[in-house]
Amino acid sequence: MRFGGLIFKKWNTPEEWALAAKEMGYSAVYFPVDYKAEQSVIDGYVNAAKAADLVICEIGVWNNLLDRNPEKRAAAFERAVHQLELADYVGANCCVNIAGTYHPTAWDGPHPDNFTPRAFDEIVETTQRIIDAVHPKNTAYSLEPMPWMYPDTPHSYLELIQAVDREAFAAHLDIVNVLASPALAYRSTSVIHEWFDLLGPMIRSIHAKDIILRDHLTVHLDECRPGTGLVDYKTYLSRAAQLDDRVCVMLEHMTEEEDYILATAFIKKTAASLGITL
Repeated sequence: MRFGGLIFKKWNTPEEWALAAKEMGYSAVYFPVDYKAEQSVIDGYVNAAKAADLVICEIGVWNNLLDRNPEKRAAAFERAVHQLELADYVGANCCVNIAGTYHPTAWDGPHPDNFTPRAFDEIVETTQRIIDAVHPKNTAYSLEPMPWMYPDTPHSYLELIQAVDREAFAAHLDIVNVLASPALAYRSTSVIHEWFDLLGPMIRSIHAKDIILRDHLTVHLDECRPGTGLVDYKTYLSRAAQLDDRVCVMLEHMTEEEDYILATAFIKKTAASLGITL
């Protein structure tokens, strides 16, 4: 199983970037530039990753493909296509985005219409168009599960995969994003099993963070560093390790290097206790 996260050390060359990743204890990386970078720069990072035996795990899109503004929606679609082209070129595990939201201002915010048949159909049609514009051979397009838009459960993800009906559409897993209630957070073990049981072989990338339930009303669930919350990491890593060797567990959403160092130590200690090689 591959493991990675953000790199805080400054670098001047792709080789220094790859060395910094290895120094952090990573065997997988987020690609550090987008499709607008010079071809020589892109190739430099690809070659440096290959030489250091680093799997390029994800290339993100991170925009709103359901934006109510037609011009913004078109621009979001164009970026998704170009990022998927880049992911295919560099051989990343996946190109990942969220499905989109009808929220009027927040690109990733909640809206009651996000769980309508209209939203489902638009997600399917947009995903098909993105994949068909690229026809990727070396990567897959995927959607990060979210608490207030599709896919929010393994069953809705499977329904999307079946409806999109493209070989280049795969699954992405962020278990914290779907532990959206105290009942789910307290039974993270069974939720983890449910996701892997239903989608396991289709998962290309896995995000690693944790979640804590605060003790003031009404409900406050906050992200926290892996190992300091309610996620059953022994089960999470055990199930991830059963997938293809290229599948990556990637730390995210922390702001301090020290948190990444502590999270890495926790992940590696837990993996070692389970006989898992990262």
